[in-house]
Amino acid sequence: MRKRDRDSFSPPAVGGASLLVIFAVLCLTVFSLLGLTTVRADSRLSEASAQAVSDYYAADCEAQTILARLRSGEIPDCVKVKGNRYTYTCSISENQELSVVLRLDGDHFSILRWQEKPCRNAEIDDHLPVWEGVSQEKKMTEVTL
Repeated sequence: MRKRDRDSFSPPAVGGASLLVIFAVLCLTVFSLLGLTTVRADSRLSEASAQAVSDYYAADCEAQTILARLRSGEIPDCVKVKGNRYTYTCSISENQELSVVLRLDGDHFSILRWQEKPCRNAEIDDHLPVWEGVSQEKKMTEVTL
């Protein structure tokens, strides 16, 4: 090689290509992390949903067992009787229960209610913490200064 060619040799420009590759890898990393968090959230939601369904059917099975005992002529301790109405509840979770109301017509039970409901009465909070602006006292002190 001639001396002149060695002096004028410049390496290929890879700065722009390197920046694009780095940006692409960064984008793929961010998207994969977002996908991972979405999968984890969906997994937790599906597990909670499966547990809720399992708890409901366990309470439903207990209520069916009590109904079978009533049909056989036995009255369990958890059943309240008023005239021809039989009422009982089965716990689903700490916040929900299965409420059952039956009516005895001769030797046949009619189901009046088989309903999932909250365990306690929900307290309605109608207070909205809305900011009403600067207080009058503060306005007065600002004006007098």
